[in-house]
Amino acid sequence: MSALEDLRPNAAVRGILPDGLVTVVTVQWFGSEALELTYKAPDGRVANELLYRHDEPRIEVVEEGRPWSFDGDGGLFRLVSEAHRIRLAHLFDPVLAVHTSLVEPLPHQITAVYDVMLPRQPLRFLLADDPGAGKTIMAGLILKELQLRQRLRRVLIVAPGHLKTQWQREMKERFGETFVIVDRALMNAGWAGNIWEEHDDAIVSIDFIKQPAVRETLRSARWDLVIVDEAHKMAAYAYETKRERTVDKTQRYRAGEILSQQTEHLLFLTATPHKGDAEAFRLFLDLLRPGFFGRPDLLEESVRDGDNPIFVRRLKEDMKRFDGAPIFPPRHVKTVAFRLTDGERALYNGVTRYVQEYFDRAKENRSIAFALMILQRRLTSSTHAICRSLERRRARLEELLTLPERIREAREDYLQAANLTDEEIEDLPEDERMDIEARVEHLTIAKNIADVQVEIDELTDLIAQAQVVRAQAEESKLAALRDDILSNLGDRKLLIFSEFKDTLDYLAGDGAPARAGGAAPELGGAGVA
Repeated sequence: MSALEDLRPNAAVRGILPDGLVTVVTVQWFGSEALELTYKAPDGRVANELLYRHDEPRIEVVEEGRPWSFDGDGGLFRLVSEAHRIRLAHLFDPVLAVHTSLVEPLPHQITAVYDVMLPRQPLRFLLADDPGAGKTIMAGLILKELQLRQRLRRVLIVAPGHLKTQWQREMKERFGETFVIVDRALMNAGWAGNIWEEHDDAIVSIDFIKQPAVRETLRSARWDLVIVDEAHKMAAYAYETKRERTVDKTQRYRAGEILSQQTEHLLFLTATPHKGDAEAFRLFLDLLRPGFFGRPDLLEESVRDGDNPIFVRRLKEDMKRFDGAPIFPPRHVKTVAFRLTDGERALYNGVTRYVQEYFDRAKENRSIAFALMILQRRLTSSTHAICRSLERRRARLEELLTLPERIREAREDYLQAANLTDEEIEDLPEDERMDIEARVEHLTIAKNIADVQVEIDELTDLIAQAQVVRAQAEESKLAALRDDILSNLGDRKLLIFSEFKDTLDYLAGDGAPARAGGAAPELGGAGVA
C-alpha cells in the first residue's frame, strides 16, 4: 500500500510538520486522490491538512496505527459499533423515521415522504393536501429522516401564532425533538448574541418575523431545514398597468424571501395554496424555486400534465387506509340557490347606498371596501346579523352625542383600521379579526355632533327596515335551509357553520327554522367560520 493508504488512527507519521512526529486522529478520503488528515502535534494541538497523491514522497509512517483502538474496553467497542449501526441504519431500513417515532403513518403519508419528497435533494417542496391529511406528521417524518441521514442539524419551524405550542408539543411527543419558541421576550433576553444561532431547533410565528426589524435579523443565520405552516399567507400579487407591471409583496412574503435564501431545505405546508390567481400562485412557488416557473403558462402546463416536481396535492377522496378503505366519508357538495325577497333586496340596496355615502367621503378605498364587505356579508348571512350590526353602530354613534370629545378618537380608529389590508385582517386569529370588524362597524367620518345626528337618523331608518323584514319571517336563506335541507334530514344531525355569531345566535334561538314535522332542528354543532 502507498504511504497515504497506510495512514490510520494512532499511527505516528513524519513529514507533516518540519520537525517531529504527529499522531493520526482521523482520515477522511475524497475519492481516491485526496484525503483530509486530522492529527495531533507534539505540543498537543489538533490540526487538519489536505493531502494529495503528489504529497506521498514526503510522508513516512514510522509506527502503524490500528483502525480500532479500545485498549481492551469491550463496553467502548460496543458503543462505537452501535453508533456506526445507527449512523448507517437508513441504508437498511427505508422507513427508519417511522420506526423511531410515535406515529402510525397512513399510505398517502408514506408515499408523500418516501416516494415524492425525500428523493428530491435539496428538498424544496409544497405539501398542499386537504385539511386532515396529517401534514404535521409528514413534516416530522421528513425532519427525522434528514436528521437520521445526517443531512441537517438546524431546523426552524414557522407557524401561525396560535399553533406554535401545538407544533412544539407534536415534535416532542411524536418525534422526540425539543424546540424552543422564539418570541419578543426571548429575543430581548438574548441582548448580547444572535438568538437564531443560539437555538438549533426553533419555532417562531410568521407575524413575528414579518416585522421589518425582526425580519432583517434572519439574514444573520442559516438553517438546514425551514418548515412553514399555513405557507399561503406568504403572498404576493402582480398588477398590470399601461406603463408597467408591479408586484405587491406582503411583509410575510418578504420574510419568506429571506428564509428561502438562508436555508438548504424548505418545506411549505398549506391546504389552500391557490386562491384563483395564477400569477399569485406562481409568485408563491417562486419562494421555493426562484425562477423555476418563469411564466404562468409553464406552471399551468405542468399542473395540467401532472408533472410537477415542486408540489403535491391530494384530496380527501384520494386518501385510503392500507386495506383500501376510505379514510374520510364521501363528500357531496351542492350549492343551494335562493332569491332575495323584495324586502331583502330593498334592504341590501339601502345598506349599500349607506356605506357608499358615509364611507366614500374619506377616500380610503381599502377601508371602504372592507366596511362595505362586512355589512353586505352580514346582510347575506341573515337579516338578524345586519340588524344587530346597524343597532350596535347606532348605539356607538349615540355615545358620541353625549361625549363629543370622543369623535376625534373614532376618527383615529378609522385611520388605524385603514392601515390593515383585507388579506391581513382575514388572516388574523378569530378573536382579533372580530375585534377589527367591530371597530370597522364603528368607523365614523363625522367631524361634529350635527354629522353624527344625521348618520344616526339614516341608521334608524335602515334598522326599522331590517326589523320589518325580520318580522315577516320570510328570510330567503332560511327558507332554502328549511325546504331543501331540513326536509330531507331525517334523524341525522346537522352541523351549521356561520361566519357571524349573530346569525349563529339567531339560528339557535327563535329564528331556528322548523323541520318538516314541525319541531325545531337539533343543531349537531355550530361554529363561527
